[in-house]
Amino acid sequence: MTDTFAALFDSWDRHAFRSVAGRHWPGADPVLPRLSRSANHGLLWFGAAAGIAVLGRGAKSRRAALRGAVSLGVASAAVNTVVKHAVGRRRPALDAVPIVRQLKRRPFTTSFPSGHAASAAAFATGVALESKGWGAAVAPLAAAVALSRVYTGAHYPSDVVVGAALGVGAAFAVRGLVPTRAQLPSPGRPYAEAPALPGGRELVVVVNRASGSSDTASLVRDALPEADIVECEPEEVESALEKAAGHCRALGVLGGDGTVNRAAVIAVRHGLPLAVFPGGTLNHFAYDLGIEHVHDTARAVSEGDAVRVDLGRFTPGPDGKTPGHFLNTFSLGVYPELVRVREHWSPRIGGWPAGVLAALKVLRGRHQLDAEFEGRPRSLWLMFAGNGMYEQMGPTPGHRRDLADGLLDVRIVHGGRTPGLRLLGAALAGPLSRSPFHAAERMRRVRLAGIAPGTPLAFDGEVTEAPEELTLDKAAEALRVYRPKAL
Repeated sequence: MTDTFAALFDSWDRHAFRSVAGRHWPGADPVLPRLSRSANHGLLWFGAAAGIAVLGRGAKSRRAALRGAVSLGVASAAVNTVVKHAVGRRRPALDAVPIVRQLKRRPFTTSFPSGHAASAAAFATGVALESKGWGAAVAPLAAAVALSRVYTGAHYPSDVVVGAALGVGAAFAVRGLVPTRAQLPSPGRPYAEAPALPGGRELVVVVNRASGSSDTASLVRDALPEADIVECEPEEVESALEKAAGHCRALGVLGGDGTVNRAAVIAVRHGLPLAVFPGGTLNHFAYDLGIEHVHDTARAVSEGDAVRVDLGRFTPGPDGKTPGHFLNTFSLGVYPELVRVREHWSPRIGGWPAGVLAALKVLRGRHQLDAEFEGRPRSLWLMFAGNGMYEQMGPTPGHRRDLADGLLDVRIVHGGRTPGLRLLGAALAGPLSRSPFHAAERMRRVRLAGIAPGTPLAFDGEVTEAPEELTLDKAAEALRVYRPKAL
């Protein structure tokens, strides 16, 4: 019975191959062979990933490109190193395939399954799991590559079908190891009361022109035509926010994390909900909140959906009297130096290259800081406090799942000889919490004393001078932020 079924299946497979090979498809002869060759070694898909990351101009697009590329890598490794060697099927005979369609270089590996089909399906599925829009754009290209393998005589139809199935499986296997954004629990609970402002009526949005957000401002105008959009220079942002808070029902901000920080403090002071439009370089707060695009915020503003989040606090603040606040991170030690170097070079070479240059510079230095941490003298290279617990992502903190947990994510790197290199080595060897040079704790309050005069302090990308003593804590659920219920 098994032999009969196998014979019938093989007969069907060969018949389907001859049917495709012998049929004339208008316009396909000059296109499909070239498309098939372009997918060799995944070059087509790596190019598509680069295009998605650049043209998408957002975190979702970058994640889609990365997930597609990783899924492709897993599928290719599984097919080419395991499955092909387990099934030694010979390639189809080319007597039924017109010469104009045949590949110039016939593949020398075994036929079952199709590696090209596996890679195409893995990439398209991986992209679609993060972004349905980009997935829909890539799917026809992936289907054409899979078809081209039969059309050019490189594979039987069953090779392509099984290869595509393995590619889809590889993408879902990657998702099982690294969940997509949609699988993660919604951050920023609990939900809060906020006015619904259809079309942005009674919303004032302050735009920092220096945050690389001028293009995004036009998207806000299109999405919320009744909102009042105020564009200003960096030195005018604070006064513009204060003025806006006096005559609106909700305060909006478009800029980087430093601009969002100032807007959050003013919104809390005036009892207003805050609408955050991602428009900076990194947009840590917006992305951790689950907002990746202007339309996410616009939908929440129109429907009145908001959440409460914690506001980190350090006392005394930059003015030496009132508290300072942070939405993302607070740090002493090496990070303020990194920010200074990055800001010095970014106008000349760009933000990302300047960040890499700054990291390389600080990793070579000592930058040692002597201070009392909770009453105990410590020699520190870095003291970091996050507003909420960060997921561990390699040598640096990653994303936050809960922005209202009441906790400070406190991490210390002890001073000593080349602590940057030791930290890097510990990160490569395993979780940082196991390193003897690094400590991580969940705390609600931190006291620091004995800080040397002139020590730099960084909060949400802003740098100032640290006082001799300071206390870190949190204003629990102090800020209301617009965020759609379903992302």
